[in-house]
Amino acid sequence: MKAIISFYSLGARGEALQHGQSGTLPHFLEEPVDAYIVKSNPIKLRCQARPALQIFFKCNGEWVHQSQHMSQEHTDLGTGLKIREVMINVSRQQVEDFHGPEDYWCLCVAWSHLGTSKSRKATVRIAYLRKNFEQDPQGTEVPLNGMIVLHCRPPEGVPVAEVEWLKNEEGDHNLIISEARLSDSGNYTCVASNIVAKRRSATATVVVYVNGGWSSWTDWSPCNVRCGRGVQKRSRTCTNPAPLNGGAFCEGMSVQKSTCNTLCPVDGGWGEWSEWSPCSSDCERQRSRECTAPEPKHGGRLCDGVALATENCTGGLCTQSVENSSDVALYSGLAAGVVTVVLLIIAVTLYRRSQSEYGVDVIDSSALTGGFQSFSFKTSRQANPLLINSSMQPDLTVSRTYTSPMCFQDSIDKELMAERSLLDPLPDLKVKGISLLVPHGGIAEDTTWETYMIINQEDSSTLCEDGPEIFLSPAVTYGPPGLDLSCPIAMTIAHCGEVAADNWTIRLKRQTQDNKWEEVMSVDEESTSCYCLLEAQRCHVLLEHPGRYALVGEPLNQEAAKRLRLAVFGSPDTSNSLGFSLRVYCVDDTPHAFQEVAVGERSRGGRLLEEPKMMLFRGNTFSLQVSIQDVPQLLWSIKPFTTCQEFSFSQVWASNQHPLQCAFSLERYSHSSSQLSCKISVRQVKGEEQILQVYTSVVESDCTITSQTGSRAFKIPLSIRQRISATFDTANAKGKDWQLLAQKLHIDRNLCYFACQESPSSVILSLWEAQHQDSGDLDSLASALEEIGKVQDSDGDCPQ
Repeated sequence: MKAIISFYSLGARGEALQHGQSGTLPHFLEEPVDAYIVKSNPIKLRCQARPALQIFFKCNGEWVHQSQHMSQEHTDLGTGLKIREVMINVSRQQVEDFHGPEDYWCLCVAWSHLGTSKSRKATVRIAYLRKNFEQDPQGTEVPLNGMIVLHCRPPEGVPVAEVEWLKNEEGDHNLIISEARLSDSGNYTCVASNIVAKRRSATATVVVYVNGGWSSWTDWSPCNVRCGRGVQKRSRTCTNPAPLNGGAFCEGMSVQKSTCNTLCPVDGGWGEWSEWSPCSSDCERQRSRECTAPEPKHGGRLCDGVALATENCTGGLCTQSVENSSDVALYSGLAAGVVTVVLLIIAVTLYRRSQSEYGVDVIDSSALTGGFQSFSFKTSRQANPLLINSSMQPDLTVSRTYTSPMCFQDSIDKELMAERSLLDPLPDLKVKGISLLVPHGGIAEDTTWETYMIINQEDSSTLCEDGPEIFLSPAVTYGPPGLDLSCPIAMTIAHCGEVAADNWTIRLKRQTQDNKWEEVMSVDEESTSCYCLLEAQRCHVLLEHPGRYALVGEPLNQEAAKRLRLAVFGSPDTSNSLGFSLRVYCVDDTPHAFQEVAVGERSRGGRLLEEPKMMLFRGNTFSLQVSIQDVPQLLWSIKPFTTCQEFSFSQVWASNQHPLQCAFSLERYSHSSSQLSCKISVRQVKGEEQILQVYTSVVESDCTITSQTGSRAFKIPLSIRQRISATFDTANAKGKDWQLLAQKLHIDRNLCYFACQESPSSVILSLWEAQHQDSGDLDSLASALEEIGKVQDSDGDCPQ
């Protein structure tokens, strides 16, 4: 044994000297690593060390036979040291046959002339994955914004299985969604996998439900009886939100009832006739009576008939002496002539009554069909001193020389739209909503005035600091200040308030000389100094004093909403031939606000890429987000971190002065990409969303799209207006009066205002003209008059 060891030692030292190696222990360059046997495939364990004369594997405490080793060696060219590498195979059978207290293991032992070194232990295990999960996820139902927690314990396996979820989220063994959305409803599967296999759990169904919530109560209904004790009710619906996915229905009553008392109308009755007055020099005497027995109250009808009666004096009260027979002949001839004239008048009257179902006082409806009239206005001179002072900076000024009855709308309808180059290449835009009507007789004949309108966007901060009121319309000025009017003018102002739900208090305000805004009236109140007729998108106002007016809204709750108009324009980037810019505007839904955008875009060569859309922006303090979606990634790139942009609530809600705009800069990868398609999403956080679809050519086109001019102004012909006013301004035997006219034209609130006018019917017709400027439909007026005539005919003759 000693001889062998000596020989080995001498041989090793000699070999070491032969290779020029200095004295050092072996150092492992590669050690065996832990391994898994998959199915029946053996694994390889590898060792590499220097300097090393021999390397052997030792597994589970026993040397592996030399025949099972695969070895090779080479010399490190840098150091001249010998590097030896050894590999062995380990089979599944070897691992299964081992029954030790620990896992099957192997390590390497390397020799040099100074001694031995050992590597780390490497374990060898048989990989597997059981079929059955230790815990499958269980389906659940959670409320909206609730927490979803799904538990999953994977099957036993070596190595330990990794877990992932089939739908969107990843985690260890649990899926947790802190705030559930409706889109989180669905089927969830837990997937466990390792190097051997992949297993799927049973499917767990998650249902995100919404419990129903009550809407706001409606206004109380009118009392169900015309007079006396009755019932009124109000209702609410389970729609805020509506129950969804099995959510609970609202608890409580959907209808409330309450008793009500309505004052009964009292129809007027005539008092006794007064005594006849003495006979006048005209051989006439008079007597009168008053509608006071009783007076009409609570909407009761006025007295029918006349309050003043006149008759010729008889019975010798007007006897005159006859001097001679020639005077008798003269008076006889005159009397015969008077009789003839009276008979002729009666014949003509009967003939005209046979030709008209209205009688002599109301015109045939066919006469209204020719009521459209075009108007030519002379544009005022630039330096006319009657125009507004130069210190103001109006967005839009319209000036007209007035010499006769006048009606005109906002200037983009009358002037700007007529200039074909203004909005090119925008498609057919028609702006309406601002108009001014001066009725016939409003300005004295042979009088000339330079009349103007100015439209300005006002910032709501000028109303009141930190106040709840905001502008719902532009500020509209008409003048000059000294304009002398003998009857009210009709002004139409467009607004952006969503007034259908009664979530606003809306007021008409006027700017004072110190630039403060004072209230003229609330649109739902009655006044004798002003009249407001509020519609969904416009307000018609009857005014007698020039000045600057605007509609102002005070929200009553967070459901109050204003309408926004959304539009997207595009134009090539002038500094980059591959670039294209999209500009998204969010402005108040009024014609003037969008006009400012359209004119600005024309100056920069922008094109309107889709018809503008409307969305409701609510007063709930949430911001407005604008994002671009579905940009073709292979054809276009977009500047990083700009795909979603946001406006604060106050920017959208209270600042009307400048259009809100955000821009998206895109760049195509090649000049061959001439088309751009994408979506623009505009949404209020936790609120409504609108999608603007963009599909356009990014190559500039030479085509020109002209704009359509607005409708022409119209008015009721003067002769027809005069006849209607004469018929309805005073009550007559057939019951036709201005109150009946207002009722048939659906202008039957705040009647006390009309009662204070010299000609109530004329003012009612002026308001009707302003209300129907867009349609110019005189047929509806003719139909109303025809309906009055039919009602009267069915009533028969009225007692005198």
